[in-house]
Amino acid sequence: MVATKVRRRGSPYMGPRRLLTLAAFLASGTLRGHLPAAAAEPATKARASADLPASAMAFSKFPGVKAAASGEWILVESTGIPEHPMMAGITSWQQQIPLPQPYKGANAWKIPLRPAKADNPTPMKDRFLRGAVAVASNGIPIFNPQNNRGEISQDIGELDRWGGHCGRADDYHYHIIPLHLAERTGDSLPIAFALDGFPIYGLREPDGKPMRPLDACGGHDDPVHGYHYHGTGKSPYVFAAFRGKVTEAGGQVDPQPRAEPVRPAGEPLRGATILSCSRIRMPEGEGWKLDYSHQGRSHSLRWIAGESEVLIWFPGAKDPVTFRRGGRGDRAGGRERGRPGR
Repeated sequence: MVATKVRRRGSPYMGPRRLLTLAAFLASGTLRGHLPAAAAEPATKARASADLPASAMAFSKFPGVKAAASGEWILVESTGIPEHPMMAGITSWQQQIPLPQPYKGANAWKIPLRPAKADNPTPMKDRFLRGAVAVASNGIPIFNPQNNRGEISQDIGELDRWGGHCGRADDYHYHIIPLHLAERTGDSLPIAFALDGFPIYGLREPDGKPMRPLDACGGHDDPVHGYHYHGTGKSPYVFAAFRGKVTEAGGQVDPQPRAEPVRPAGEPLRGATILSCSRIRMPEGEGWKLDYSHQGRSHSLRWIAGESEVLIWFPGAKDPVTFRRGGRGDRAGGRERGRPGR
């Protein structure tokens, strides 16, 4: 006798036809809105990645840097702390130290998704002396080669061996195009993006060939990759003018995020040379140590940067000074006003 499966009302059994129909129904995406968020997330991520230009893959080469398309912008999030060493070699120091910055969410970097050439280039010299003019592919901002006093930072000892230093908000940034990032991105991807949206490559073209002659702005057109700039390692150290459209407000490109100061700005410590800056493990947690020499003596600063506060041990101090994010420094040992000893 052949066994026969009897289907009662309400039975979970489905015949082959019903199974095929259900499979087609699910494949059509009709139920996509009813799927759990975890199941729908990969599709959302895929769409976000598809909206980004291929050149934006450069950001994915650096852990901790995120890029996504949103409306007319590429949004770039980072902590403002690079993977490479910092500060060593500076001989003109403002007594600032590298602290993480909240470049995320509404305070992320905004790069035009579809850059457009301006009718006339916008020169950089003696303009845009506040804020960034570009963002490196590792999420670190690039400022005008001139500092806020109009001096060329590279020429007066303000920059470390990687082309950066810390601003008045303890925010690390470059004042030259960081050519060393090409070791990670290769020739085919940009090492930075100008805030007009056009990419910045290193010493070679994206196809690996030698760099072709540049225009007065510091870039040129390419039939495959479009208009782009190049870093050269020579004066003016960044591009000379914005070829794309930018909005200037308050002496800087608008929009751009704000760095978050936690203490009063430092003053020049003349005659000081920074020897090293490295991560260290302290009894209180993971921290940093900056070694410098001044008037023939060696000194060290140590600090721990937390989400809500920053602890800084100044030279010769047993206890740290505590600076709360969004507030002012509190006297908790060490020197007042959060400045190293001379």
